[in-house]
Order: sequence, then structure tokens, then C-alpha cells
Amino acid sequence: MKRSFLFLLMISLFFSCGKKNDILVTRQDDGSIVLSFTADKKYLILPLEEPGLELPVDVKVDGKQEHAYLIRFAGKNIDYRIPMDISAWKGKKVELVVKNGSNADIFCSDIRQSDTFEGNKEEKYRPVYHFTPPYGWMNDPNGLLYYDGNYHLFFQHNPFGSRGQNTSWGHAVSGDLVTWQSLPEAIYPDQFGLIFSGSSVVDWNNTSELQTGKEKTFLALYTQYNAAEKKLHQSLAYSNDKGLSWTKYSGNPILKHRSAPDFRDPKVFWYEPNQEWVMAVACNRVLEIYTSPNAIDWTYESCFGNDYGLPQGGWECLDLFELPLNGDVTNKKWVLICNCTLGGPSGGPVTQYFVGDFDGKKFTCDFKKEEVHLLDWGKDNYATVSWSDIPREDGRRIIIAWMSNWDYANDVPSVSFKGAMTVPKELKLVTRNNKPVLISYPVIEIDKLRRDPKYINTKIEKEYVIDDLYPYGKGAYELDFTIKNITAGIVGLKLINPKNEFTDIFISIPEKRLYVDRTKSGVVDFHATFPAKVHADIEVKDTYKLRILVDRASIECFEGNGETNMTNIVFPELPYNKIIFYAQDGSYDLDMRTYRMAAPEIR
Repeated sequence: MKRSFLFLLMISLFFSCGKKNDILVTRQDDGSIVLSFTADKKYLILPLEEPGLELPVDVKVDGKQEHAYLIRFAGKNIDYRIPMDISAWKGKKVELVVKNGSNADIFCSDIRQSDTFEGNKEEKYRPVYHFTPPYGWMNDPNGLLYYDGNYHLFFQHNPFGSRGQNTSWGHAVSGDLVTWQSLPEAIYPDQFGLIFSGSSVVDWNNTSELQTGKEKTFLALYTQYNAAEKKLHQSLAYSNDKGLSWTKYSGNPILKHRSAPDFRDPKVFWYEPNQEWVMAVACNRVLEIYTSPNAIDWTYESCFGNDYGLPQGGWECLDLFELPLNGDVTNKKWVLICNCTLGGPSGGPVTQYFVGDFDGKKFTCDFKKEEVHLLDWGKDNYATVSWSDIPREDGRRIIIAWMSNWDYANDVPSVSFKGAMTVPKELKLVTRNNKPVLISYPVIEIDKLRRDPKYINTKIEKEYVIDDLYPYGKGAYELDFTIKNITAGIVGLKLINPKNEFTDIFISIPEKRLYVDRTKSGVVDFHATFPAKVHADIEVKDTYKLRILVDRASIECFEGNGETNMTNIVFPELPYNKIIFYAQDGSYDLDMRTYRMAAPEIR
């Protein structure tokens, strides 16, 4: 009787789904579902539900397993669709083996092949001018490099859902750090594990001997987790076609730790004085330095950490590079960026940094152990790393960061995608109060997105209201202003939408603090730690200069020339189109320019 029922169910699914989409659906006695088809189009379009039933899936091509994923199948509703690129398997038999797929009927009836895929570019909370993937989850930026006129941005990506799983390297390129073109997935998981964070470099001198054509070889070094050993190892992939396709190195993993299980996120660069590669890699709460002649065979050199900086949290996504102090190229210092899983001033992860010297083997720090220096004081700036191989004639050190927080990243209310990047920023090392400090400011290329300038020069005694700043601008604009002749104790502004949701940004003169309060900013109830009032310590000044970049779901604040940064995401039900400047217990003079920020042409 049971087999008869299963047979009838199989026949029903075949005629309702298989014939319609040329996909045969069969159910196995163990509860799994097998979807079989001959690949003849570019994509397999998968219907997903958020949150849906999470099921393991094996992808087989001509009987050989190619991939294994976790996918949230549409069981009750279809919330969004994502494409699986099957173009490389054209003419071959493809099978998706869905384990425990008894509740995947809607998925089976809607799945189909297609030569096109149109993502939801206008989805609520999708940024206008910040980079975000066309679909799927995104976190840490990885493998940032410049080559042949293009900035390459790789990133932690789940190409099959909007949660942090199936970790691969997504890929996008830009000629100007503003207009990003998404490219096919770069590096997929393999038998050694998921593809976690790391870095990429151009092997200009073919030290690895992996170059096969006229193009220089890209080397990508990244972390993988060995489940059997319960340890993290470092692996290598390389590309000889400008990052469009990648080959895993046959000797992976190339570096295992002597004992520590937490060993992650290699940052690799060429150290010219010693004519060798250097790897800066995080090991628990320290930096470890390794060197190599070919980026394959690595030798341990030294470590740094031992209770420096924040007193808690593991270290991740390190970056080590040299910067001129106060623009003097004859007086350079080394900077170590260290992303820390805990210890942010308002809770959660944060980016700290150290300044010192490096001799190719060892980093020594100029700061005292207890000193803490933060690159950003907001809730949503993490995994900050910089581009390698930027031409010497450019000379900039350019960074970007993931704009979210591990406390709630999986729970934010966007649907077909989750995660965005900050705008790219230029780093400089300057002297403040007799100490070297990092400042960061949006790259000049961002200015090309400015449209429809407006100018305001007025005295604020109580309130000054700007209605419908850019009603056609989709909530994407820039405020660039100075505040002077200050007699007030509190000087601030509120970004407000028609539902009276608002984000409050203000300076408390007595406290010497810049605040961002998003407790009433819109949708805030998806996680207990999201509604927050965060602050940054600032200096007392006669004149304050503020630049605020507002997008559909983010607010980036820059005080001064980037001495203080605060990055926070927000989820207003409608765009903020009204601004109220206000003063408490006094007044101030406001001199402001505003710009609507246009969407880049290519997404």
C-alpha cells in the first residue's frame, strides 16, 4: 500500500512539475527527492522561502557529485528566487538530491531552467549606491586587489540563500570604486570545507610558477575548516584570466597550525626589502607572521598580541601595511588593522588598529598594551580590509568593510539578499595629540554620484525644518555641513519619514560625544540589540564639520576629515525625506550643502 501511494505521488509530481519544466521529480523511500534534468540553459531557477525549511542538497553531474549545499526550500510560500549557474554542464545530466524533502512540493512545482534571471533590484532596503550582491547573503570583503584598470571585490557569499551558509567567494569589479559589475561566483566550497575569509594578490614575478599565459596570476589565500580535525587551515587558489575562473591548488591545504584550532583569515603581501611574501594571519587573539618565497611554502616567524588592545573577543581579518605619517613619504609607519569579535563600544564586533614598525619578520607596536584605538564607533562596520596592488602613482590605501553586525545579521528584514558594503574609504595616518592615528574618509570617486545640490546657510536657535528634501531620491542623499558659533549644549538633526520614524544624530558639547540614536529609526524589533543609541568620543572644537551619507538602509557619519567615523544600518518603513535641525540651550550657525545620490549605472 505504501509503495502504491508513493508511486501515485511520484506520477502526480511528474505530470505537474516534471513535464512542465523538463525536470523529473522522484521520491525515494528514505524521504529524499531527486530532481533530474538535462542542462540546456544558463540557470536553474530555485524558489526559496525566508525563513524556509533548510535541507541538505547534493548536486551531481553525470553521476559525479559536484557540490553539497544547504538550501531553504519553498514549502509554503515563495518569497524570492535565486539562480544556480548550470552553463558549464550544458548537455549533461544534472541531479539535485534533496534530503528529507517531504515538504518541498512548492519548490518542486516551480523550479525551472532559464537563460535569464532578473533579481529584485528595487527590493525594499536594497541600497541605491552601496554595493550589495544581486541575491544571497554577503559578509566579509575578501581578496581585494587592483589589476589592469579594475578594482576586484571578492566577498563571503551564500549564492543559494540569504543566510550565512554555503560560504563561497562572490566577485564584483569596478573601474572607479562606484559602479560595480557582479561577476560569476569565484571560489566554491570543496572537500576541504567552506571558503572563508582571506586575501588575494597579483603574483607579478610568477614566484608561484603558476602562470600559464600572458596575464599575471592572481593568488587567493583563504581559510577552510577541517571538520574531522576540528581545525582551520589555509588553502590556495589561483587564476590566470583576471579572476574569472579559479583553480584550487593541488597541494591544499598549504598551511596548518602547529596546535591552535582557531587560525584564520590570511592577509598576504609582497615585502620588497626581503624579496618574499608575508602572511599576517589571526590565531586566537594574536597576529602570527609567516614568510614564503612562492606563496606556497610558509615559515613561521613571530607573533604579536599578548593582551594588546581590547580585552575580549577573538581576532579576525587582519591587515598589515605601511603608510606615510602626515603625508611624508620619508617618514612611514606600519599599521595593523585588527577586527575583533567583541568589545565594540556599543556591543558586538568592532575594528581596532595598532601603529608600529615591521622588519619583514616581526611587528612591534608603538601603543601601550591597554590603549584602544577604533576605526569606527558605530554598530555596523566590520571586517575592514584594504586593496592590494593599487598603482604606486595612485598611492592611496583604500579600505572597505561589511556593513552589518553578527548579533543580528541573519535577522535583518531584507529578503532576497542580506548584507552591504560601506563606501570605499581612503586611509591616512596623521598626528593627533602627539600620537599617530588613522583617519578615513570616502574616496573622491563617490562625489561623481552627486546630483541636485542645495545650499542652506542659517542660524539654528530652536528648530529648522527641511520638508521633502529629495522626494524622488529613494532615500539616498548626502549632507555636508559645518556648525560654528556654538552656544548650545546640544546640536543635532533628525532624519524623519512620513511615518514619523527617525534617526537622531547629535553632538553633546558637555559630554564631548557624537551620538547616533536609531531606537525609533523604523523596523527595530527583529533583534534585542538592534535598537541602540551609540556614541563616539570627539574633541572640543569651535567648528564641527560633518559629512553624512544616507542610503535606503544605512547612515555613515564622518566628523572632521574622518577623525571619527560612525556606521549604522537602519530599516525605515519609508525613506527619510525630512530633516529637522535643532539646538538645545543656545544656538549655532549652519552652513550646509546637500546632494541627491544617484544610483550607479551597472549593478
